[in-house]
Amino acid sequence: MTPTLSRYIARNYFINMIFLLLILLGIIYLFDTVELIRRTSKKEDISFGLVLQMGLLKLPEVGQLLFPFAILFSAMFTFWQLTKRYELIVVRSAGFSVWQFLAPVIGVAVFVGILQMLIINPVGAVLIGKFTELENKYLRHNTSQIAFFEEGLWLRQGLENPDHYAILHAPRIEKTTWKLRDVTMLQFDGQDNFIMRTDARRALLKDGFWEFHNVQIHRAGATVPENLSELVLPTQLTVTEIEDSFASPDTMSFWNLPGYIQTLEATGFDATRLRVYYQNLWAQPLFFASMILLAASVSLRPPRQRGTFMLIVLGVFIGFLVFFLSSYLQALGTSHQIPAALAAWAPSLICFLLGLTVIMNLEDG
Repeated sequence: MTPTLSRYIARNYFINMIFLLLILLGIIYLFDTVELIRRTSKKEDISFGLVLQMGLLKLPEVGQLLFPFAILFSAMFTFWQLTKRYELIVVRSAGFSVWQFLAPVIGVAVFVGILQMLIINPVGAVLIGKFTELENKYLRHNTSQIAFFEEGLWLRQGLENPDHYAILHAPRIEKTTWKLRDVTMLQFDGQDNFIMRTDARRALLKDGFWEFHNVQIHRAGATVPENLSELVLPTQLTVTEIEDSFASPDTMSFWNLPGYIQTLEATGFDATRLRVYYQNLWAQPLFFASMILLAASVSLRPPRQRGTFMLIVLGVFIGFLVFFLSSYLQALGTSHQIPAALAAWAPSLICFLLGLTVIMNLEDG
């Protein structure tokens, strides 16, 4: 196929895909903004501009969920459009096979998959992290933040005085009992002025409070430390919330996932959910290519051939079926029922082979 014709088909598809994606994002943004307005209607400290900003911060993450549908439906529309105008019929009569005019469209889909993996996902992770920060600050009034690095656990939480906060660090954690070893806690006021430092040999997270043992307190301005056998600090955090924050991939960039997974597993935490998510990102280019094959298998029919409408309806049904199949397999992978790689790659491989088989049976090219 000539480069000019390939560029023409690829350009038509890319324009249709971007147009459909913008429409879907606009609809989602409208509903998200309305929901945020409802949630903030009784909060005087939140402006309408902040609501619009929070809605925009969520769009990249939502866009990643919409990409498969945009890829599938825009491909179906493009093939229907080219067939209705008899352009594909002319291409076929010129001796080009179905695979030759599918190649530019598949190339665009694979490019978008790589773009999502390498650029859109990291950008979305940063923006959804900012959204979560604003949501916790203005809507949930939750100032707790949790991070895990090679140096151990870092945790920020509010204190009984709403303007004060504490930063807690523990280099070692006993996962089964959630006992922290060699704990350091720094407390600050609302202007970030240091109040005191607390060192403890161990700390336990219990229902509604931290329990510190063998405590030494260094207060600001004091020269002599204060020693206590036990100290209790109220908290709203639970073990489940902390572990879920470790396993949540929403705010994790594609580039940071491998190191973070290694760090979690080295300390005994379960990183299966992150492994499934990471493998799923790698599978996106193949998954998007399989969406093109499925779209072609239900759209490349002569305009007067009977059953075209039903085949398109079937294509839409297949698209949603693939989405639920992917979600189901990822859930199985996260719960250790199947390997993480299988959970991530199986939907892409199944759809690719299914589309390939249907096209080979329907077309003589």
